[in-house]
Amino acid sequence: MSDTSAKNDLAASTPPEEKPLPKLTSAEFRVYNNMAEHMNYFHNHFRHTWNTLYKACENNKRPAGMSIRQFLATAEQFCQGLTFHHTIEEQSIFPILAKKMPSFKQEMELLEQHRGIHEGLEKLEEYIAECRSGDKELQMKEMKRIMDGFGKVLWAHLDDEVKQLGAENMRKYWTLEEMRRMPM
Repeated sequence: MSDTSAKNDLAASTPPEEKPLPKLTSAEFRVYNNMAEHMNYFHNHFRHTWNTLYKACENNKRPAGMSIRQFLATAEQFCQGLTFHHTIEEQSIFPILAKKMPSFKQEMELLEQHRGIHEGLEKLEEYIAECRSGDKELQMKEMKRIMDGFGKVLWAHLDDEVKQLGAENMRKYWTLEEMRRMPM
């Protein structure tokens, strides 16, 4: 292989350098960052609830003043809320974003993360239902084991999604006017 053809092969496989974009004004940043801020608001709620549940599992003790029934209801609400949140994203938000943003297309990482999270949520929901019905006794170690099965992908997803929706990334794909028309 000649040096010229090797250089051509290398050039063809190297992505083009992105040109730096002009600095955003504060107002422009707010418009471009709006979806990330809204998403982070919801994600912070999921983080907080996860931490409450997980800490209880680690300590093998429910939070002070929380009955078993309340603890299981909190876990159930976490599962239902996250499922509802992802359903809205997949049906209403991601299809719009996928028109221009590769990370929101069906086969891409964010939707793969959703699938991994929901495999874990289904196991957690099943366990919670068995505990609520009395078929099983709540065992914090077992609940922690189930949560450990999808915790890593959940936490990565909560961060990755907000990062994808951040101003600096959104401006690569959307105009200010398009951002103002976004559903979120």
